Amino acid sequence: MNWISNYVRPTINSLFSRRETPDNLWIKCKECGTMLFHREMAENLNVCTECDHHMAITPRERFSALFDGGVFGEIEVPAVTTDPLQFRDQQKYPDRMKAARKKTGEHEAMLVAEGEIGRTPIVAACQDFSFMGGSMGMYVGNAILAGAERAVKLKRPFVLFSAAGGARMQEGILSLMQMPRTTIAVEMLREANLPYIVVLTHPTTGGVTASYAMLGDVQIAEPNALIGFAGVRVIEQTIREKLPEGFQRSEYLLDHGMLDRVTHRKDMREELITITRMLMGLGPAVKGDLPKPAPEPKADKPAE
Repeated sequence: MNWISNYVRPTINSLFSRRETPDNLWIKCKECGTMLFHREMAENLNVCTECDHHMAITPRERFSALFDGGVFGEIEVPAVTTDPLQFRDQQKYPDRMKAARKKTGEHEAMLVAEGEIGRTPIVAACQDFSFMGGSMGMYVGNAILAGAERAVKLKRPFVLFSAAGGARMQEGILSLMQMPRTTIAVEMLREANLPYIVVLTHPTTGGVTASYAMLGDVQIAEPNALIGFAGVRVIEQTIREKLPEGFQRSEYLLDHGMLDRVTHRKDMREELITITRMLMGLGPAVKGDLPKPAPEPKADKPAE
């Protein structure tokens, strides 16, 4: 046994070797520039603890915070044709899909689930902006239809969290056809007299805004979310006027009657519980895990 090479050298290397710090331990807030520890960010639902800037959050993280105990069941979405137009720009469409799936760990840009919030059964759908900009393609159309059909079948409210850059150009006209398809899904909910609640997150733009994102019975938005159809620069060049400060942001749209509420992410769960129970004609939610107390029995009247 060579003790110099087998013991001394590894010991010296371990003493002088540099341990690299993982890159994902700290997150920089794009709004105020503060460096935030990743665990602190996760506990605060990806909201900056310094300036309250709402950063992106994945559908699974959002559902874990939304549903009771973080428990939810995924709803199966019908499969769609892969690359129906044989589209290619700088790379092939299937290659872009593979890269997006590897990056996000998700199959597509929308996740549909069912569960309970405050013991109120709901169906929910959430777009993932990190998956090709949350773009609306045939799968997203199928996902919203699947969610609406499930909500109608179970007679539950449908809550949708939007986050998208618009239609998916790689699917061309087939992507634009999802606008009327999703409108039909919303109409199914209305015919069944079921609430459809939309939570608009940053950003919600393009064909998504022109269809299902603005058709809710109740329209809620997260603070400072960008919401609009065309971009500010395009509008300014078209009308040849300077737009006001904060145009297309949540607070501006609330002031001008396009939204019902602007709600902080930490308060969103309680807000949705209150609204869904109110629209479904249910009583106030019970706090905690204890069952609702039974009504006290009425005392018998004394015999005359």
